[in-house]
Amino acid sequence: MIDSKTYFPRLMSRFDSLRGRGMAVYVGVFLTVALAVGLAGFAFIHMAVPNTLTITAGPAGSSFYRNAEKYKKILAKDGVTLNILPSNGSPENLQRLTTPGATADIGFVLGGEVKDAKVNALMTLGSVNHQPLMVFYRGKVRHLLSEFQEGRLDIGAEGSGTRTLALELLKANGIEPTGDSRFIEVHAKDPEKELKGNGIDAIFLMGDSTSSELLRTLLRSPEIHLFDFHQADAYVRRIGYLNKLVLPKGSLDFGKNIPEEDLNLIAPTVELIARDSLHPALSDLLLEAVREVHGGPGLFRRRGEFPAPLVHEFRLSPDAARYYASGKSFLYRTFPFWLASLIARALAVLVPLALLLVPALKIAPAIYRWRIESRIHRWYKVLLDLERDVFVAQTSQSRVDLLRQIDNIEVRVNQIVVPASFGDMFYGLRGHVAFVRNRLATEPPSPSASA
Repeated sequence: MIDSKTYFPRLMSRFDSLRGRGMAVYVGVFLTVALAVGLAGFAFIHMAVPNTLTITAGPAGSSFYRNAEKYKKILAKDGVTLNILPSNGSPENLQRLTTPGATADIGFVLGGEVKDAKVNALMTLGSVNHQPLMVFYRGKVRHLLSEFQEGRLDIGAEGSGTRTLALELLKANGIEPTGDSRFIEVHAKDPEKELKGNGIDAIFLMGDSTSSELLRTLLRSPEIHLFDFHQADAYVRRIGYLNKLVLPKGSLDFGKNIPEEDLNLIAPTVELIARDSLHPALSDLLLEAVREVHGGPGLFRRRGEFPAPLVHEFRLSPDAARYYASGKSFLYRTFPFWLASLIARALAVLVPLALLLVPALKIAPAIYRWRIESRIHRWYKVLLDLERDVFVAQTSQSRVDLLRQIDNIEVRVNQIVVPASFGDMFYGLRGHVAFVRNRLATEPPSPSASA
């Protein structure tokens, strides 16, 4: 059991002895204590970097789901597990991300989905791709969406990004669910068969909720046409989140020249959205995976076009902004992920601490000198008061008392521990103590005292 009455005085005495050994030891102790406090705070708050993420993607087989699977393989190389949640598409992804307590950390969201959703707690890591809307139909060639006024239209399942965009485009062309058109509520199980058999007149498809196999099948079917958005430039001007894309002639099949001419398409961008609670150490890792998957050339993108900080409806993550400005940080290029993240978090704590310590270290010498000098100067006030008593009327007993006080002062002064650089002040004090003693011993009593 520690006796606080004796332990703490001994501790302070040892600390005082350290201070007396010099400025270097004093500052060293100060820095050691500050470093220990900083590291303890770091260890308490930032000990564990998450090694598990959950992404809300799309239906199995969709482009969203396939991209999530690619991310998963890349992240696994750095020991991060990516759990994939299937969904009906972009709207459900956004709903999961905005729902408190939901398990999704990140997800794919199409431009134009926000509307009235509360997205203050969300941020974008950037646009990762374009998602073209493809309208397949049979019969004569059509140039305007309004020509589908009286058709049976499959515009996608409820909760899909396809349906959301299709409804907005059809409404812009005067086609409402209550009009002559008939909107199919349930996605056709075999769209090719339904189109050829007059079950439906047109079907709207996007990669977020449609398998790539189905898209390839419809694109290569000679009886089915892909709608050419001749008014693509106007759509892009009117609907800010849309982009104009061109499917080049022969790009699907050079030998059969599919398509036979350039086709204009419109497409929203796909954003990789994260909660603002996403751990900063995972930001670079995610963006590197996105660059590896989407950075190459494709049918609807140029090499290096994605990922890109194309801010639309979500604020850009600060960590993503740094990544786009300067690339992958030195730590993550040099060290394994677990070590780089540990160093990065340590620096995040220690650098601000250092910024506070630098000014403190600049004034430390002045404070140190003041503390040492104050331990010497305070005895001069005692000596001045005592010396005044020498001139006051004295008796023999009072002179003895004054001499005893001088002896006590000398004992206390000799206990002062000061560095060698302050030796002149220390010995000067001792000399002044001796001076006052000699004066007291030789000064004759005042007349009033003799009387």
